[in-house]
Amino acid sequence: MGLSWIRENPATWDADKLRIIIGAPKGIFDERYGHLREGSLVPGEWWRVERDGEVVGYGCLDAVWGNAEVLLAIAAGAQRQGIGGYIVEHLDEEARARGLNYLYNVISPKHPDEPGLRGFLEAAGFVGFPSGRLFKRSTRRQEGAAAPEAT
Repeated sequence: MGLSWIRENPATWDADKLRIIIGAPKGIFDERYGHLREGSLVPGEWWRVERDGEVVGYGCLDAVWGNAEVLLAIAAGAQRQGIGGYIVEHLDEEARARGLNYLYNVISPKHPDEPGLRGFLEAAGFVGFPSGRLFKRSTRRQEGAAAPEAT
């Protein structure tokens, strides 16, 4: 699987974000994206993941006070193929390059598979807290270590 990590600068709302984010089951993403029109700027730093020229996912860092809230979005037909792990690894590298301390995510109580998402994030190194937030310390890959493989 040949995945590409592509920074969007500037990041704008487009048909692929609409397909992947708005097309996701109700409760996965909050309503903040529902009002955007094509071409509108989106907050945070965004990267898209392409496989053989097709957009299959997105990663977003929204930095606040030395930490970054992360968003992962994976196309319905591309889930459970290692793309989520690929996005987390790359977001971690991007956070470290910016001197950020922690990545964090808040799972919506309306998420249709809260235990599954929590399990995925915990397996990726996030630690959950009673507040509902999950944190992961930004880590640096050892010198000379190969980039993580997408599975």
